[in-house]
Order: sequence, then C-alpha cells, then structure tokens
Amino acid sequence: MSEIVRAVREACADALALLLPLSCAGCDEPDVALCERCMFALAPDPRVQVVQAPGGAVAVWSGLAFDGVAARVLRAVKEGGRTGLAAALAPALIQALACAGAADAVAVPMPTSRQAYRRRGYRVPDLLVRRTGRRPRRLLRYARRTSDQRGLDRDARARNVAQSLVALNAEGLRVVVVDDVVTTGASLAEAVRALRAAGADVVAAVTVAATPRRRPTGR
Repeated sequence: MSEIVRAVREACADALALLLPLSCAGCDEPDVALCERCMFALAPDPRVQVVQAPGGAVAVWSGLAFDGVAARVLRAVKEGGRTGLAAALAPALIQALACAGAADAVAVPMPTSRQAYRRRGYRVPDLLVRRTGRRPRRLLRYARRTSDQRGLDRDARARNVAQSLVALNAEGLRVVVVDDVVTTGASLAEAVRALRAAGADVVAAVTVAATPRRRPTGR
C-alpha cells in the first residue's frame, strides 16, 4: 500500500507542475522545463571527498558540483515540487554510483523528516534513486529529532546529527548511502555509523551534487 500511496503522491506532484507556468528550472527560459543549454550543464562531472565515520573513513562520490544550474534544478525538485526534473539529475547519480563501485550494493536513501515529507509529499533521495532505475531500501530511521543544518558550521553539524539515526534489517547487507547533496558530510557519516552498527558493509556514499569547498582566505 505504501508504494501505491507514494506513486499517487508523485503523480499528483507531476500533474500540478503541468498546471503551473512553465519555465526552465536552470535559467528561467519560458515554455520549457529544462532548456538544452541547462540540460548540457547537468552532464556528469564526478568528484570525490573522504568523510570520517566510526569504523573508518568512507568515500563520498558526487556527480555534479552544487552550484549554478545543478543547484537551481535540485532546489526546484526539493522545494518547488518539480519532481519531473529528477530524471535530468539521474545521469549524475548513476555516474556517482559507478565511480563508487556500488553496482551490486543496496541503495539506502537518507531518511526524510516527517516535517519535510508532509511539506513536500515525497522523499527526495528515494525519488532520485528510483529515477536511476534502482529500488531504494529505507533502512534508516530517525531516533531523535535534529535541528536544521543550514547555518551551522562543520562541528555544530556533527553534534546536531550525532546518534540521530538507527538502521533496521541491515545485517549482512552490502550498501551504499544515497542523498541529494553533501556539504560537510556530517549527516552521511551518521548514516554510515548507524548502518555499520546494524551489521551492514557500507561500500560508499553517493550524492547527486557536492557543495564546492571554499578555499581559505588567510583571515
């Protein structure tokens, strides 16, 4: 039944998008969901970073940089209800999965808070996984509420999410953690901790995009 409800919610979101004034999510060109130029800007450009997690560091592969067109399209999916655009982001996630060597690993999406699910009506990481042709396995659950990570520095983000997740039915599984964007990696590190504590073998983590790291200014 949950799969039926999920499909209906996504279909309603797509139908609603068709009723709204259409413009390119990447550049606002009218009468097109995503123009050719912006589609080209979403061509995979993989990058990797290493995130420290209990039990050992984990590689986080991302298909794009979270800026420009990619950032605008992802925000349109997350906050604008334009779920149809997830298909345009799928190649980046597919490339990240390939780079991570996770072809045969179970795709475990980061969980969505109840508040975010009520607001959107769908789970963004799950939606992105399905657009790659894979089935998401929701093994992660929140053990406690966390604050909004926006505006927090690296240490504060880590403290905010520490011990916030629990994994169920993960023992013996070879898994890859999937999210839409990685910033500091604190949330992904917590997911890796929870999955390892439940007996899973975490191959890597992957995201559609990674927030570019700022270079030190010397001040």
